[in-house]
Amino acid sequence: MASELTSEHLEWLGQHLDERRKGEQEAGEGLGGGRLWEPTERDHFIDQWLKIRTKTTNRAYFRLNRVQQEYSGRCTKQNVVLKARQVGITTYIAARFFAQTITQPGTLSMQVTQDRESAEDIFRIVRRFWENLPEELRKGYLRTSHRNARQLVFPSLDSEYCLASAAENAGRGRTIQNLHCSEVSRWGREGDEALASLRAAVVPGGDIVLESTANGAGGLFYEEWQRAEDTGYTRHFFPWWFDAAYAIEPGANFPQLTEEEGKLAELHGLKTEQIAWRRKQWASLRGLAVQEYAEDPVSCFRASGECVFDLAAVEEALGALSEPLEVRDNQRLTIWLPTQAGREYVMGVDPAGGGVEGDYSCAEVIDRRWGTQCAELHGHWPPREFAEKLVMLGKEYNTALLAVERNNHGYGVLACLRTLKYPRLFEQKGQDGWLTTAVSRPAMIENLAWAVIEEPGRFRSLRLLNECRTFVRYANGKTGAAPGTHDDCVMALAIAWEVRMSDAGRVAKHSMELDSLEK
Repeated sequence: MASELTSEHLEWLGQHLDERRKGEQEAGEGLGGGRLWEPTERDHFIDQWLKIRTKTTNRAYFRLNRVQQEYSGRCTKQNVVLKARQVGITTYIAARFFAQTITQPGTLSMQVTQDRESAEDIFRIVRRFWENLPEELRKGYLRTSHRNARQLVFPSLDSEYCLASAAENAGRGRTIQNLHCSEVSRWGREGDEALASLRAAVVPGGDIVLESTANGAGGLFYEEWQRAEDTGYTRHFFPWWFDAAYAIEPGANFPQLTEEEGKLAELHGLKTEQIAWRRKQWASLRGLAVQEYAEDPVSCFRASGECVFDLAAVEEALGALSEPLEVRDNQRLTIWLPTQAGREYVMGVDPAGGGVEGDYSCAEVIDRRWGTQCAELHGHWPPREFAEKLVMLGKEYNTALLAVERNNHGYGVLACLRTLKYPRLFEQKGQDGWLTTAVSRPAMIENLAWAVIEEPGRFRSLRLLNECRTFVRYANGKTGAAPGTHDDCVMALAIAWEVRMSDAGRVAKHSMELDSLEK
């Protein structure tokens, strides 16, 4: 540990926080592949000067674990963190923000939690950081004018570190440099408004961390995790085995590993002690174990309600996913199988209103003969622009049979398609488009669900399969997306599948006829 910490050193540190300490690489605690970890000046300060309570001792100097090292190496200005319970990320974010608060004048760091009690628990960590710094600093350069259960104010620096709960609308009227939103999945009904207010208070270029364990396949945090690519946030996933403390002695009569345990151990290099710990947790927590102690960023999100799709089949499809052949239009068009001469294609379309909020417009292209998913168009567009994209994609796939759901927003899209004179629009009972009704919807969903069971490998889209995982049956018998999730891909594919399987050859009278699609 350094022999002395002075105000001059803190001032210097504030200008070099995130510079890597060249020449001081060290083996990271459990970093995959024996990779070396190169700490920043911020990490070095945390390691040398901040004290915490660990799972085994009352007070100890910070020693960055694997999770903290991984986060340090990959973090950006905007981050969303999905984690297993108690792997140390909350404490590390608090340390990172505390270091900046006491070294860069004019810094407001704010941590927001699900409730008041949790805020006070986290703030005890921050108070411990300050209380264990040298006394001359605490009475001088780092003296505080306010020091209560959730606030530290440093008047010499014009800086502040504070905690709040999501229900307090803490961002209103503030200017925040560092924002840590903790356990976002448990923020409740006011979460959307609270997060919007807090984000608006963060200065351009400020640090934002949205962090949580999973809490169902829906809600604010689930949506933030799924939309990370669209919003520009960096995803971080930390499974339970990143914490070396999650291990126990297996005992003399420890049963042989099951097939599932063997695969998990081989895939991630787990020791028998870790599998023994896992068995104990899975036995006590049962179905909640996959949520509390995440093993992958998909299965930890447990759907509320009965899932319509067979989860084993969906997991099989997820396990077989490969990279798409091509991604276009700013990630909104994904192609897995290109057009082949002489093949016939069907495109199911679920239109939305066109605004940047709410549901997406989606089109799914499948092979008419095999039902294989070939391409997916997914985004927010006004009706005319969406229709133009459908025409371009349809013509690329040998003038695919275009089946647009005519409910609600579909009428506008169909009107644009007629203006654009697309030659092959699906017709139903004398009208352009597919009509989803209380009678047709259950059948089309069940038929798609069976198709996933029958041959999971036909379906290539991660977005689609994630929607399948969160497409549930409610107590009233109705089906749909779990709260906070979407079903645009599911509905578009269900339309395409139903058109493919039925007497889908009919096209509007103004369209050209192809005998091969008549039956």
